[in-house]
Parts: sequence; C-alpha cells; structure tokens
Amino acid sequence: MYKNDEGKRYRRIKRELIHKGALVDFYKDTMQVPNGHTAEWDLVSHKGAAAVIPVTGNGNIIMVRQYRNPLEDFDLEIPAGSLDSPSEDPKLCAARELEEETGCKSSHLEHLIDIYTTVAFCDEKISIYVADHLEKSAQNLDEDEYLEVEVYPYEKLVEMILDGRIKDGKTVSALLAYGRKYGR
Repeated sequence: MYKNDEGKRYRRIKRELIHKGALVDFYKDTMQVPNGHTAEWDLVSHKGAAAVIPVTGNGNIIMVRQYRNPLEDFDLEIPAGSLDSPSEDPKLCAARELEEETGCKSSHLEHLIDIYTTVAFCDEKISIYVADHLEKSAQNLDEDEYLEVEVYPYEKLVEMILDGRIKDGKTVSALLAYGRKYGR
C-alpha cells in the first residue's frame, strides 16, 4: 500500500512477468488507484548499474564513445555498466567498469549521486562515482563491446551537453553534479 502526500492510496493488485530478458525484465502491474479504479502499468525492472567520472591528473575527463542500438548511432558517455547481481556493491561495479572500458584503475572512488533513469516505467538505479588518482591498466572489453576512449576538458563537455551533442541522461546528470560539487 502506497500513500501520496494527501494520504490517497495506491495498491498493487497483481504483478505479471511478461518477458525475462538478459538485461531487463518486463512486468504488467495491475494497480488500484486512489479513486478506486484499476489501471495497468508497465514496469521494466533492472538489477541496477554503476557509472564513473574518471578525472585525469590535469583535470580532464575520460569518456567512452560507443554504439547504442536504441539510438542507431554512437553516443559519448561516462563509463558505466550493469551490476553483476542486485546485491553487488555499486562501487565495485564502477571500479570494474572503469578498468574494463578505459584501461585505467583507481584506488580512490568517491560516491557522487544516485539516479533513477526513467521513473515512469523503470526501476533502474545508477550509482555514480568520481575516480581520480588514475593508474594505467589494461582495457578489457566484453565480447560484444566496441568503444573508443576520448578525453575532454570539463568545460568542453558542458558545452557539448548544452548544444545537444551529449544526450545520455546519466552522463548529463553526472557531469553537472560533478561541476556543482567540485566547483568546476
């Protein structure tokens, strides 16, 4: 039973698994809404993810450019990936993705923010970290992963957000929060 600020109640009557996927599961929820009627709502369930802003010694940020099927195009993003399981520590996932995608590792990851990607129909939560004191390691991409590593000054990335070249929600949120927190 869920209440909003006025005490009106929402109640899930039924949850039906429609499709179990490799990355997400699709459900149909039957909900009773505050006026007593029922509604069917879609839910995309995700085990969670972590992302990282890798900051070089001179303050630049390492980004990755990769093909994204829903966009049918390449996208510039911060390194990120799904948790191995819902119970995995997101900080460990962020460290793993940093090394896998950029070929760098860091013993200093600081939590920045958590975001929910699309609250209208998806429960995916992404924990975002900042990594500095980077050390060169080896890139170790997944078998189906092809990406390019690119390095940018922070100010250029903000310019790319504002002119629409960076559209990925986690990347926009992360970079703007990073700038606000660290006075960039």
